[in-house]
Amino acid sequence: MSPRLSVVVPTCRRPDLLARCLAALVYQHLDPTAYEVVVADDAASAAARVRVETAARAARVRVRYVPVTGTHGPAAARNAGWRAARGEVVAFTDDDTVPDPGWLAAGLGAFDRDPDLAAAAGRTEVPLPPRPTDYERNESGLATAEFVTANCFVRRQVLEAVGGFDERFRVAWREDSDLHFTLLERGLKLRKVPTAVVVHPVRPAKWGVSLRMQRKSQYDALLFRKHPALYRRKIGPGRPWDYYAIVAALPVLGGAAAAGAWPAAGAAAAVWAALTGRFIARRLRGNTLRPAHLVEMVVTSTFIPPLSVLWRLYGAARFRARFF
Repeated sequence: MSPRLSVVVPTCRRPDLLARCLAALVYQHLDPTAYEVVVADDAASAAARVRVETAARAARVRVRYVPVTGTHGPAAARNAGWRAARGEVVAFTDDDTVPDPGWLAAGLGAFDRDPDLAAAAGRTEVPLPPRPTDYERNESGLATAEFVTANCFVRRQVLEAVGGFDERFRVAWREDSDLHFTLLERGLKLRKVPTAVVVHPVRPAKWGVSLRMQRKSQYDALLFRKHPALYRRKIGPGRPWDYYAIVAALPVLGGAAAAGAWPAAGAAAAVWAALTGRFIARRLRGNTLRPAHLVEMVVTSTFIPPLSVLWRLYGAARFRARFF
């Protein structure tokens, strides 16, 4: 007999976090015959397979391993997972989460109560220290997001109808918003299920992680191209004018200094310093003021605006979107 619900967990080279997630998934307050766990391993590795097989041997619920050859990103891994799944409802979470024991029962219950429900979003909790880092504060945005793949449920027939996730989203950024917007545009019924709880601890990050994260900006252009109206309404209508002003001040400063026009150079330097200083202050507001973090904020805030603008322009050209 097929399970009523399938949990799809994409993973990529994080076997220890995956093991923690599986430990929570195999002990849900739900009949073990009512659900299965499908792990879709992007860039399939022996370490992940061992973790899945170990969990499968000890669990009453069926745990399956789906290898994904090559590295394609979480959208592609989720597609491989739900296409291999057998449940009428598919629950998605990430390999670095810890689902509450009542997560699946609460999510499945929403569909039982409403046969017209196409998808549901649970509540994601992100524990933070009293004075977090800028990175930790950014990650906590998952707790207030409307629809995230760390904690959502979608009917399988709906996934089939919309084609699942767009695999052009190659990193964990905006692929969940793309699915969410697609469901909204089709007029399908969605709801929040606050009793379906997943805890999403913030993973430790290397120094300067905010610089590497700027490459995600290119996928904002893809999301904008596909859903311009919903992008403006849900994410924001404006462009990062402060970033553009900071970037524009730099060639003015360099050109004026080269020409010996020192008043113009001084004015450009003042604009750059004022806007960059405001950016640093915004990133520090409410966050830790440890010396190492202060240094990281000053250094990375100098490079984030030009990097962000470059990736935005690259995304606009790559996806042929009027997204500047």
